[in-house]
Amino acid sequence: MVQDMRLIELKGVCKSFGDTEVLHDVDLYIRKCEFITLLGPSGCGKTTLLRIIGGFEMPTSGEVLFEGKDMTGIPPHKRRINTVFQKYALFNHLNVFDNIAFGLNLKTPEQLGVKTKAEKKAEIERRVSRMLKLVKMEGYEKRSTNALSGGQQQRIAIARALVNEPEVLLLDEPLGALDLKLRKEMQLELKAMQQQLGITFIYVTHDQEEALTMSDTIAVMNGGRVQQIGDPKRIYDEPKNAFVADFIGESNIISGEMLEDDLVRFSDTEFQCVDEGFEKNEPVDVVIRPEDIMIVGEDVGMLTGTVQSVIFKGVHYEMIVISGQFKWKVQSTTMQPVGSRVGMTIVPYNIHIMHRTDMANVPYNIYVPEGASREEA
Repeated sequence: MVQDMRLIELKGVCKSFGDTEVLHDVDLYIRKCEFITLLGPSGCGKTTLLRIIGGFEMPTSGEVLFEGKDMTGIPPHKRRINTVFQKYALFNHLNVFDNIAFGLNLKTPEQLGVKTKAEKKAEIERRVSRMLKLVKMEGYEKRSTNALSGGQQQRIAIARALVNEPEVLLLDEPLGALDLKLRKEMQLELKAMQQQLGITFIYVTHDQEEALTMSDTIAVMNGGRVQQIGDPKRIYDEPKNAFVADFIGESNIISGEMLEDDLVRFSDTEFQCVDEGFEKNEPVDVVIRPEDIMIVGEDVGMLTGTVQSVIFKGVHYEMIVISGQFKWKVQSTTMQPVGSRVGMTIVPYNIHIMHRTDMANVPYNIYVPEGASREEA
């Protein structure tokens, strides 16, 4: 269980490279024993933020505090932090055991809590053996790292980082080079390791499913800013804005008008919802998840449309239904044939209302009739 104690705090962190500002006034705190993921598209600033926490980059302005103490100017090797990168950076001239033990060999006996060189050797063997067991690589001690698969190399890189017993482990897209099946397996194993060791993990990825699977907390980033912070369920069910809704999972995002509390109009239809606090007749963005749209008979649907395409996804069918000038993405366990007319129903609590951004009715969601221009549509 994640504790309430704040371990790392970022206050007003900005970072510029030349005239380009890549982080804008970031405020964020990370709790002890938390698995937090920095999630966002390429170029959003998540890796730069991770490097600032690790001491590989200095912020242009702002503070980074570790247990309340300013970390500015403290080099990476003097922080109680270790890092695993996407490129594992293993030493090819060393075997598996020596790769994991590399950092320990640089320490004095006193730093390892022992007195003599013989005790140091025994302590290193104990720690390395424990890590090999943790990452399920027992018996590989004498193997060359060149003889290992990508997944095995990744395990060794993690073991090498953890063997120094850091308080925080930074992971910069460490699963990016793995195939899909192994990637999913390692997601579960990494989460199990983190829970077993009680270490704070700060994880960077652009993979939404990966973040939802592993994290206690997700910080969604875009354009150098944190858009929303919360647990995975809240981020998915209650996105703060259209960017978060569009980036986390799949969404139908359409322009609407908030007529009054609990009543919204979109697609030329009025819908009951559960949102309040908007101005009367305020333009809003309406977000509806594909799995929250129920396919019903055309005569009883709140909306009606024509099925344009059907894709079988294993656990459900994904259909594109054209209704008016909008393409609705619908996920259902029941398939409707292409060309059929259907009705669509949405219950109030599955209609999410948010203040207007420029994300609604993005061009790829607009239906353009054959022979018409987009402007005419």
